[in-house]
Amino acid sequence: MTVDGNATSSDSLTRLTIPTLRLRGVDRLIDTTLVMGVVNASPESFSDAGHFTSLDSRIELASALIEEGADVIDIGGESAITGVPAIDAGEEIDRVLPIVEWIRSSHPAVLVSVDTYKPKVAEAALKAGADIINDVSGLLHPELASMCGQRSAALVIMHTAAPPKVRRQEPGLYGDIGSEVHRFLEEKCDEAVSLGLPRKSIIVDPGPDFAKTPHQTLALLRDMQRVRGLGRPVLLALSRKDFLGALTGRSPRGRGAATDAALAFFAASAGSIVRVHDVAAAVDVIATVDALMGRREIPADYVLPDEIRHEPRSG
Repeated sequence: MTVDGNATSSDSLTRLTIPTLRLRGVDRLIDTTLVMGVVNASPESFSDAGHFTSLDSRIELASALIEEGADVIDIGGESAITGVPAIDAGEEIDRVLPIVEWIRSSHPAVLVSVDTYKPKVAEAALKAGADIINDVSGLLHPELASMCGQRSAALVIMHTAAPPKVRRQEPGLYGDIGSEVHRFLEEKCDEAVSLGLPRKSIIVDPGPDFAKTPHQTLALLRDMQRVRGLGRPVLLALSRKDFLGALTGRSPRGRGAATDAALAFFAASAGSIVRVHDVAAAVDVIATVDALMGRREIPADYVLPDEIRHEPRSG
């Protein structure tokens, strides 16, 4: 195994290299935390169901997330929610492509990710200009790696122990979950590279809540240095997740504060991409953490403008 081209050693889990992500032939150093805003183009979404049902409303949402500072927009045409059958690839393409095309034409600097595990959807999205394929299946279809390699796009490889749309909650499923997730992702990264995808174009995702109980997810997140040891940017899809519900007793839309706390914890280490519903809050969290960690500065002569020193008076 290598970390950005350098052989790993026994202390690689504590002395990690800041990862580089290759997109469209350009290497980008991930020396902070990038924000991926979520656009659910699926009425069955677990947290946004019924809120964004038309194309116009989804484009308005994407526009708002970009305005709030999203580095990446992740568009999903099929929810990962279980108990609901998978939709046809053609229907998923119809939901996703207009949003990809709108972002590409209106905001060319914004990275576009499409959340899919289906080769037909991935192929259509890449042709339309998607920069990233976010595969939540654990590389169920290895040809996704070849497709991304041919299009100079990035691929998210996520850990899961269940097929898409299948809920698996088994307390005894893992022995050492951190070690098992690390090994799975390492093997899948090697497979993707063998199929023509540059290692620098891989993003890894530990898969919080996917085939994991809240207890298992928490144990995995406490052991994230193992996943970081792969030397790749880490996608952390923490927003509104079940383990936060277990900690707070709140339903998805009430888990904002818990999400922000988790983001702050992981933003202390550079090299992550956080997938969130509330982009504005995530941007503020990361700016504050980066400043406290010495990655961002306030100019010595800066004076806070009056318009933001005080709240405006009502009426």
